[in-house]
Amino acid sequence: MNRSDLPWFAIGVKSRCEKMVSELLRSKGYEEFLPLYWSRRLWSDRVKVMEMPLFAGYLFCRFEPTERASILATPGVFLVVGQGRTPIEIEFSEIENIRLAIGSGQRVEPCHGLEVGQAVRIEMGPLRGIEGTLLRFKGANHLILGVQILQRAVAVQLDESWVISTKPASPLAHGKQISSTGSNRLTSTGAPAFHPVIST
Repeated sequence: MNRSDLPWFAIGVKSRCEKMVSELLRSKGYEEFLPLYWSRRLWSDRVKVMEMPLFAGYLFCRFEPTERASILATPGVFLVVGQGRTPIEIEFSEIENIRLAIGSGQRVEPCHGLEVGQAVRIEMGPLRGIEGTLLRFKGANHLILGVQILQRAVAVQLDESWVISTKPASPLAHGKQISSTGSNRLTSTGAPAFHPVIST
């Protein structure tokens, strides 16, 4: 069978190892796909634009299910998404939808899927490291958190990009949303499904 005819599977990799694993799989002769997007990150003295994985901790690869052991033997790989030892195939159309989203020229980025009442942690700004509770959303890009400062509860307004969930869900196992891009959710068989939606 031609490699281009093989099914796609999702692979879980160690944090910040997505690009390294992608290169290793390619060097082993596999066809891999690591969706990337441009992210603005606030540093202490400047804003830096960085290319980041669209599905943090995951990438896609074509291979025979019998090659699962070879994939797992790749440094940085810890999981082939599946049921037990049986990898679950990703629909070809789902991969193409992601490619179209990334190549559309429109803004594509992950959505943290934050919900009111959710425990979150502030990752940027002067309150970095403080944990709190999401009280409500304010406008398109801001939210209000309840946090404990000096043993008192206060409400703080922050940019949504500064905040992450303290209990992040696996984007391939718990229906994590991908906004401005779309969502990935489980199909009736348990396989991940990806449906990018382009923002304008």
